[in-house]
Amino acid sequence: QPHLVESGGGLVRPGGSLRLSCTASESLDYMRIGWFRQAPGKGREGVSCISYTDSSIYYDHSVRGRFTTFRDPSKKTVYLEMNDLKPEDTADYVCAAEGGFCPPIWDKQHEYTFWGQGTQVTVSW
Repeated sequence: QPHLVESGGGLVRPGGSLRLSCTASESLDYMRIGWFRQAPGKGREGVSCISYTDSSIYYDHSVRGRFTTFRDPSKKTVYLEMNDLKPEDTADYVCAAEGGFCPPIWDKQHEYTFWGQGTQVTVSW
């Protein structure tokens, strides 16, 4: 069962970019990796989903066209490339894993079994 660790968070100005990493203790083959975020005073929401089983990828409408999630050939790391960051992107970002590939309704948090500890992203002047 994979242990997940996120990295890459930090402080960035609006319009800037960051790349987050989600690294697993074992292969993520046959798994899907979701990125979620929680802003201060708000509930946790889905950001994206990518599968190692196939090429299924989904994005929340709020990040579509700005964020890209992609897999490492090692099958142990998934990235979230964040571009044109906005203040409303400020949140704690966490990755989560579940077996299978991303379904059309991919952001049901209770369906993800394994969770990382999170990494903070702050977009501010």
